[in-house]
This record gives sequence, structure tokens and C-alpha cells, in this order.
Amino acid sequence: MSGRRTTKTKAKGGRAGGAATALYVYCVGAAGQLAPLVGEGGPEAIEDSSPLELVSAGGLAAVVSAVPLADYGEEGLAARLADATWTATRALRHERAVEHFARRAAVVPLRFGTIYLRRESVARMLEERGASLAAALARLEGRDEWGVNLFVSRGVLRGEVERVSPRLRELAERAAASPPGQAYLLRKKIEAARDDETRAETRRAAAEVERRLRDASDAAARLRVLKDEAAEQGEVAARLAFLVERARFEEFRAAAEALAADYASLGFRLELTGPWPAYNFVGGGDEET
Repeated sequence: MSGRRTTKTKAKGGRAGGAATALYVYCVGAAGQLAPLVGEGGPEAIEDSSPLELVSAGGLAAVVSAVPLADYGEEGLAARLADATWTATRALRHERAVEHFARRAAVVPLRFGTIYLRRESVARMLEERGASLAAALARLEGRDEWGVNLFVSRGVLRGEVERVSPRLRELAERAAASPPGQAYLLRKKIEAARDDETRAETRRAAAEVERRLRDASDAAARLRVLKDEAAEQGEVAARLAFLVERARFEEFRAAAEALAADYASLGFRLELTGPWPAYNFVGGGDEET
């Protein structure tokens, strides 16, 4: 998970049962909205030994739980993260906790691995960043993040691109009207240009998806795609995130379905995922002290 932050100091945190502890922070919201959501029936904390609780200041509250400093301090966490099973389990617990609150209140989600050594440091963060956090919460009220993955079958698109590319259509028409020798050279040129046109059409499709879905949402973000990233659905052409007002979700979904229909014949497929906490539309509040 991108954006992980870890402790930058080796100072001791609090103590629970004689062991030094720190505070793991999941998300921030309005204290009045979060207070009724902490307690019985909530999700498990990142460590079984400590329940979720709130640290409040200035009308805001952070959802936190105590964690052993031996595991979550700078050196300890680096070693733990090398264990894929340990990391996957904690990352899933982090996500479930944040999603629990995000479904019920506007929250600013913090990245996996956000650690503060003391309660007063969390409270100070809430006070110092209160204005920006309050503004982010106002922006997120009544909204969710939705993901859109655009996949492409290169083989299908490559076969169809001549139909949608003016350049390739023009070359094909010239080849059809030319004598054999010149037609042969033009067909070789068409083959050389087909890959370029396939890449260009993929970029154009991704831009069109982003533009049309941005019109049905409050904001859009283009996410990183690994080189030659692929999935069962095909090669990943684009990963996008959108901040969508819940009252407009049906409009957003209808726009996504229309795009899927428009591009299906070219070998594109759209996947809609969510709702998610709005990680890609908030910033700040996740440095530890």
C-alpha cells in the first residue's frame, strides 16, 4: 500500500502492562460523528490486544489503538513489513477499520503505518491541522471514492484500430487503389503504424473515460499503472479514482456503463470498484511525531 509512514524517532511512547506502546492512527473525523461508532460491534483493531478508541481535540477526533513499540517503532516495523503474512493481515485490519467509519461518517483516512508515540502528539496534530482537516471533511461529506479500472485486449484493439484510425484508413484506401508494388510498401507501412495507433487509441480511450466520468463526479485522479501490468480481464490501460456524491452515484454508474458499451467492440473493458475511503482526495494529517 502506497504512502506508508513510520516513526522517525526512537523515543519511548506510553506503556501498557510494562511494555512500551505507541498509537496507531486510522482516520480522523468530527468527534460528534465518531463517538457513537466506537465500542461494541465495531471492527477489530490492528492488534488484538488493544481496542479502538478516540483521541479528541478541537471538535475533531482520531481513531487510534495502542500497539507495541517493539513491533511498530522504526526498526521493528521495518522488520515486520518484511513478513508478507504479517503485513497482509495488518493492512486488511487497517482497511476494514477505516471502511467501517467511512461508511458511517465523513473521515480523512490515514495511510497504513501511521504511528504517533504519544496521545498528546495526536491531539496536537488535530489542533495544528484542524482547519485543513475540517475543510477536507466538509469536502468528503456525503461522498465516496470509486475506482475505475480500464482494461484492453491488445489483440482485439489491434485488429479494430484500422476502422477507427483516420491515418490507417487513409493508408488502406491508398493501398487498395495502388499498383501491386506500391500497395505492398503501403501495407508494410500500415503494419508498422498499427502498433503506434493502438497505443494512441488506448491513451485516447483512457482520456475519454476520465473526462466523461469527471463530469459525473466531484473530482478525478489518475493512478499509477505498472509497466505491462495485466490482470485476468486484460492489460491495464488506466486506473482512475473519482470522488462521487452519493446522491449522484446512479448518474456516475450510468456514465460508466455507457462508456463500457461504447468501447466494448474495441476490446476495452471497464471495472467499477468501491465505495472506498477517499485516500486519493485527501492529504495531510499522516505524519507522526
